[in-house]
Amino acid sequence: RRPVLDKILERLPITILINVLSIALILAVSIPIGILSAVRRRSLFDQATTIFVFLGFATPSFWLALLLMDFLGVRLGLFPIAGIRSLGYEYMNFGGQILDLSHHLVLPVFVSAFGGLAGFSRYMRSNMLEVIRQDYILTARAKGLSERVVICKHALRNALLPVITILGLSVPGLIGGSVIFETIFAIPGMGKLFYDGVMMRDYPLIMGILVIGAVLTLVGNLLADAGYALADPRIRHA
Repeated sequence: RRPVLDKILERLPITILINVLSIALILAVSIPIGILSAVRRRSLFDQATTIFVFLGFATPSFWLALLLMDFLGVRLGLFPIAGIRSLGYEYMNFGGQILDLSHHLVLPVFVSAFGGLAGFSRYMRSNMLEVIRQDYILTARAKGLSERVVICKHALRNALLPVITILGLSVPGLIGGSVIFETIFAIPGMGKLFYDGVMMRDYPLIMGILVIGAVLTLVGNLLADAGYALADPRIRHA
């Protein structure tokens, strides 16, 4: 008989943390991979990343999570396979708590980001290939600008616009995507809460989480619009 909002607020921070770390990892890795694949088209690096993309699209997240739990967690003992805290967490100092939490989040964050790494790197590559064929890129090179300036200053900002759109649309899927890995890793987040609510037919809880999903849809669109303005000066000035 607890209010639904109280239960959601208890679980929301850990889900937001995991997904923010996942998105940061996706952007930090996929954008450079996409740029290098486009600039070095048909090179060995491009072919290797293409294979990585196909593997990323074809690998189910739950299967990857189970493999990592078995190999890295059970056999090698490198990472914990369940929960977000160790025994005695309350008695650790602040630095020890941060390290312990980070240690528990390595596998969930990687599993959450793996599919996105493949998709976003492919989107970035295709957008960059289209942009670097444009006339203004040839003009920038003809003016004597260095290749780094041409790619990073002129091509990259225009190639980011479709990626920003996809990133904004992916924000509402944070809760849905969290259901799988939070259930497998026994993480007390929104995904696990949603799964338990469905299993127990807790309809008020389910409706409350769906409202959060609707709010995230609006937030995703707002972030995408803000991203357009940052990447494209024409939109900002208009």
